[in-house]
Amino acid sequence: MFLVDIMMSLIFFILLIICVLVGVA
Repeated sequence: MFLVDIMMSLIFFILLIICVLVGVA
């Protein structure tokens, strides 16, 4: 269950970065 939590956090972080890059671009 710990691994799943890490994956969800990682996916959320990546999506957040993509949104920021799109907003800047």
